[in-house]
Amino acid sequence: MIEQKMNGEEIRWQYHWVSLEKISPKLQLAVICSEDQKYLEHYGFDWEAIEKAFEQNQKQGRIKRGGSTISQQTAKNLFLWDGRSYLRKALEAWFTLLIETFWSKERIMEMYLNIIEMGRGVYGAEAASLYWFKKHAYQLNKDEAAAIAAILPNPKKYRANPCTPYICKRKEWIKQQMNYWGNKIDYNKYKDDDEK
Repeated sequence: MIEQKMNGEEIRWQYHWVSLEKISPKLQLAVICSEDQKYLEHYGFDWEAIEKAFEQNQKQGRIKRGGSTISQQTAKNLFLWDGRSYLRKALEAWFTLLIETFWSKERIMEMYLNIIEMGRGVYGAEAASLYWFKKHAYQLNKDEAAAIAAILPNPKKYRANPCTPYICKRKEWIKQQMNYWGNKIDYNKYKDDDEK
């Protein structure tokens, strides 16, 4: 947020920190399905995703796809600056190891959902929920949660509501993933009581 302000960009919605208990389990599951399906299994790095991203970027001749986990994104957004350099990547790896060592997965998720950009100048789950759907983060339903998760790859460009055809399609894919992973893997921590 400081970097954005220094660049003369606007923070569009008032920031509110909320505890993980005040963020819909549907949003938590949606970001896992969208951003890092092995979140509860890895220790900060998804080597398979990193390898696939590297191979795809080699074919493209430029960095087109990332393989960052939720833990890596948390480390980057909490401690580092935007941009692509080997120094920043090395520091990101170091901070990822630290947070995976000292924080629980719930703490990492809470931090992630409170600091990431979820719309141009809109930071954190509570601000995003109010901005996009005029409701608190704990009130989000599955469709709304998937819509917010769908814009995470490029929150400055995409909008959750109303969604473009591309984001609507991505949202439907995320909802399918939520159905699949919610039933195949023990993500009970990230499911509502009525879904357990």
